Amino acid sequence: MQKQQTLKDSFSLQGKGLHTGLDIQITFCPAPEDTGYKIKRLDLEEQPIIDAIADNVHSTNRGTLLKKGDVTVSTIEHAMAALYALGVDNCMIEVNAPEFPILDGSAEPYVNEIRRVGLVEQSALREYYIVKKRMEVSDPESKSKLIFLPDEEFSVDVHISFPSKVLSNQFASLESLSDFEEQIAGARTFVFVREVQMLLEANLIKGGDLDNALVIYDELLPQDRLDAMSDMMGVERKEVNELGYINNKPLIYDNEPARHKLLDVLGDLALIGKYVKGRIIATCPGHSINNKMARLIRKDIKLNEAQAPHYDPNKDPIMDVNRIKELLPHRYPFLLVDKIIEVGPDYIVGVKSVSGNEPFFQGHFPAEPVMPGVLQVEAMAQVGGLLVLNTLTEPGSYSTYFLMIDKVKFRRKVVPGDTLVFKLRMISEIRRGVANMRGLAFVGEQLACEAEFMAQIIQNKE
Repeated sequence: MQKQQTLKDSFSLQGKGLHTGLDIQITFCPAPEDTGYKIKRLDLEEQPIIDAIADNVHSTNRGTLLKKGDVTVSTIEHAMAALYALGVDNCMIEVNAPEFPILDGSAEPYVNEIRRVGLVEQSALREYYIVKKRMEVSDPESKSKLIFLPDEEFSVDVHISFPSKVLSNQFASLESLSDFEEQIAGARTFVFVREVQMLLEANLIKGGDLDNALVIYDELLPQDRLDAMSDMMGVERKEVNELGYINNKPLIYDNEPARHKLLDVLGDLALIGKYVKGRIIATCPGHSINNKMARLIRKDIKLNEAQAPHYDPNKDPIMDVNRIKELLPHRYPFLLVDKIIEVGPDYIVGVKSVSGNEPFFQGHFPAEPVMPGVLQVEAMAQVGGLLVLNTLTEPGSYSTYFLMIDKVKFRRKVVPGDTLVFKLRMISEIRRGVANMRGLAFVGEQLACEAEFMAQIIQNKE
């Protein structure tokens, strides 16, 4: 399991806002573990802070806008993509305007500064959202669709299509976040010349120019109309005689628009608040459909305190039953752990296969066998005991005993044929031989039982 990371040091950038045209300064600061991404508006009296999460997205018109109360901040997606792709879990972002600066229209300036200051590993583990089944969101009107499929890592495929002679169909792919810096970060935002007047009338792109966006000229317009739009934007007039890209800097990639759409997907999905393992296929994506997928995943995270651990029965266990017997004094019929499949600094995952031959089924109940809840909690505690005893030099000389059991809930019956997968995590550090843990027991993807307990580690009398 990878640890969370934050910036080693702060860095600042300055530039104009794409939509407001304001001169903006933005500073990215290290933040404590489990902070996530937070944005502080320094230009407002109380310097309010907005959590950069999908639930706070208020508008997706030509960018992602967060809102909390009356406070907003927009055009955050390029910075979010850079933080997410480079492995920054926690960051406090301070900005003196209602939007982030557009800079060169890409994520590259952010990436360069993150690389310059570097990252520092934190104590807490990074938690992942694992896509375990097909997830889909779509918008028939815009023909946008996002599909998430199970995969071992995170990857993205993007397909875009426009009714344009210059930009019609394009495809871009990112097989690993480690490729983001080289393949995606430099891709710039884009706009069609035919859209410019409409956007200006909507009080947008006041800070747009030929240096911070790809400008696509795909319909012939009179030169005087082009000049009028240039004047409205406060940029130098440019004579255009043929269709194509008319920005000052040439294309970096042949499929730069598709790569930028992929960048936006990353930036919007960063607002899930967790790293994701899965493959996303995005057709004609936009900020609206991206946010719809991010909200769907956040809803699933809220409904389920934790995902069931991944259990591959073909994989060799970390501890088999023989090793378990070396650590625990329990024996048949009260040894209720079959194997341990994962161990971390403060967590452990164990497995109990519930057989129809379990002795307790004889009386609980003969006509309808159900595993007693108290034995589910006992099995959970045995798994937790293994986490503690495995760290001792002479584990056979110690035993763990319950001091308290709290917040026990049973969510479903456990019956013969079920496989219980337990995940135990330390709530706090062990002090004076006392361990506090929270345990979850799953059958498949369903939570079966949960509990918190306190146990004491005591040396056995010789």
